Amino acid sequence: MARRIATGIDIGTYQVKLVVVEELVDPKTRVRETRILGTGLAESKGLRQGYIVNTEEVAASIKEAKRQAESVAHLPIRAGFLAVGGISLDEARASGEAIVSRADQEITPLDLEKAEKGAREAAAPGFVNRQVLHSIPLEYRIDGQKVLGDPVGMKGIRLEADYLFVTCLSQHADMLREAAEAADIEVIDEMASPLAGSYLLLSGEQKMKGCVLANIGAETVSIVVYDEGIPVSVKVFPVGASHITDDIALGLRISLEEAERVKRGQLSGAMYSRKKVDDAIAGRLNAMFALVDKHLKSLNRRGPLPAGIIISGGGAGVGSIAELAKGSLKLPARLAEFRIGPEQKIRDATWAVAYGLAIWGLTGDTSAGGRAKGALLPAMKKFFGQFLP
Repeated sequence: MARRIATGIDIGTYQVKLVVVEELVDPKTRVRETRILGTGLAESKGLRQGYIVNTEEVAASIKEAKRQAESVAHLPIRAGFLAVGGISLDEARASGEAIVSRADQEITPLDLEKAEKGAREAAAPGFVNRQVLHSIPLEYRIDGQKVLGDPVGMKGIRLEADYLFVTCLSQHADMLREAAEAADIEVIDEMASPLAGSYLLLSGEQKMKGCVLANIGAETVSIVVYDEGIPVSVKVFPVGASHITDDIALGLRISLEEAERVKRGQLSGAMYSRKKVDDAIAGRLNAMFALVDKHLKSLNRRGPLPAGIIISGGGAGVGSIAELAKGSLKLPARLAEFRIGPEQKIRDATWAVAYGLAIWGLTGDTSAGGRAKGALLPAMKKFFGQFLP
């Protein structure tokens, strides 16, 4: 029996991370669990705000992370699942409808496909030069009445569906794939980074109650908003932890290297005003959370987010970030917890995107040698089936 192995690839502005995961099945209980076979970490070069500006440098970084992961996993990495992040990510919403085709008025999967096609066509003007990464159903209605769950099998005359389309610049996705392929890794499929991270960093209860997961990266803040278990928004803002470093450098008139160490609490003393440092950090973080707050208000949600904001990413450990988020957004706030077994050897929550991608890869039929893209559709449906309204 072929081993079921998948690799997640997270190409960040500062670091490239690879995680190789294997699915194990207990022969007696048939209980499935995952085991991390290897990880790889390399400094990112050739990117800015998630965009590739030098493909050769990015490919070299991927090769180094791949080399490390292969040496630990003791197997070659030929294929993987790729995270797409950066300010290229955006979203669009549209509605579609279908007249139920069966004479007995029972709704079939074909009716759902027609409704999705209608929504996609309605949103198409916004897809110029963009690739649709995910189409997520937000709400179904039968003859004007909201439906909870899957409408297949129910009866009615007209089916309406609201969809969230998560998109990215086609050129950006193409360049990411080219860099991975230059490192001799076949890209099976791509997933938006915020969704990949939410797969591990949020509990089912948090998603149902309503929450926002905010990843504070080096040059961007990316968020995914959940309400009633459904991701209702994916957004990226062009500001990140490196901007805090810039503010400290300007405020204290010191080098960027020193400012980074001050930000991380590695330098202290009479030569640096603690108040100036704290004010610089708080000022930039409050500006970040103001962007998040403005976006949340634009969504016209039915109510607040009781599970609050969960903060992850390399910038999550800066200052009193949870307290600042709580005050700025008027929501409960906490740092993300990496939901992984204690026996797994992985460092921290900054690995959530790569690990989440690998777990996603195991939702379908895959192996160490990869699989054809056409075989991915059942895996996609299985994964996004959890988002049925």
